[in-house]
Amino acid sequence: MVNNKIVTVVLPAYNAEKTLEKTYNDIPFEIVDHVILVDDCSYDATVELANKIGIKHVIKHDNNKGYGGNQKTCYNKALELGSDIVVMLHPDYQYTPKLILPMCHLIANETYEVVFGSRILGKGALKGGMPIYKYIANRVLTLFQNFVLNQKLSEYHTGYRAFSGKVLHSVNYNTCSDNFVFDNQMVAQIFYAGYEIAEITCPTKYFKDASSINIRQSLIYGFGVVWTSIAYRMQKWHLAEFRIFS
Repeated sequence: MVNNKIVTVVLPAYNAEKTLEKTYNDIPFEIVDHVILVDDCSYDATVELANKIGIKHVIKHDNNKGYGGNQKTCYNKALELGSDIVVMLHPDYQYTPKLILPMCHLIANETYEVVFGSRILGKGALKGGMPIYKYIANRVLTLFQNFVLNQKLSEYHTGYRAFSGKVLHSVNYNTCSDNFVFDNQMVAQIFYAGYEIAEITCPTKYFKDASSINIRQSLIYGFGVVWTSIAYRMQKWHLAEFRIFS
């Protein structure tokens, strides 16, 4: 716990056998109360390894529900456990678990309700091996979203996020896409609900066993990001209504 708040780390997993144990071992258990792993129908031994290393809450999807669908199961289970702070950490070790401490403290001390680990603050993205086309796409989409949403995030596309339980109860994330654009829709929901998002510099690593979406999925994600931003602005201006903001 931090300030008597229950801290839960959720691990949305898909074929994470090679990196799961290293990720798990670096979690700061001096403050973390629960770890939840949701396996999205992996074809490797992710579930078996999760049970072997002692993860108490292991959920396996019978069918692949997608990246967004996986997170929905993660957050629903975290709230079921009465979590006050929920950290979403990828089990591929692309993001260091050591930042869980400062991220949780910002929320536990009621400084912010949401904290992102940003790869763009500093020089962590390119130094960590982010492909140049992904870096450029990240910067272009972030510039567009900051303009349309009237915000100032360094990036919208990090997979390292911490939320207060209050935020997860406030936004209807279960109405978001089951695909990769889930992350972006949830950011829009958070801003629409009036919350601010803090960012801390996060080193990142791109390597063979780290998960990554292909170019086709990246294009689908990019168009989804643009549409999410437009939908946000249209609803703010009362020009239309969208289910994710209801």
